[in-house]
Amino acid sequence: MTHYEEEFKKKVVRLHLEEGRTLKSLADEYGASKAAISKWIRTYREECQINPNNKNEYDYMKENLKLRKQLEETEKENRFLKKAAAFFAKEIE
Repeated sequence: MTHYEEEFKKKVVRLHLEEGRTLKSLADEYGASKAAISKWIRTYREECQINPNNKNEYDYMKENLKLRKQLEETEKENRFLKKAAAFFAKEIE
C-alpha cells in the first residue's frame, strides 16, 4: 500500500473541491486511485464538521468553485454575444 503525505492529499482534495477536477483526471495525473482520492475527500469533509478552520477553508473552496463556474458561463455568453453582434453588424452594412 502506498503512503501519501498529508500535503499531497490536501492538494488533490483542493483541486477537486476548488477547481472541480474529476476523480478520474486526478487519479490519472497523480497516480492515486479514484477510491483513495474519494476517501481523502470524505475524510476532509468529516474533519470540516469538527474543526472550524477546516470548515472555513472548505466553504472558501466551494465558493471559489461556484464563482469559477459562474465566470466560465459568463465568458461563454460574452463570446456568443460578440459573435452575434459581429454577425448583425455585417447584416446592417
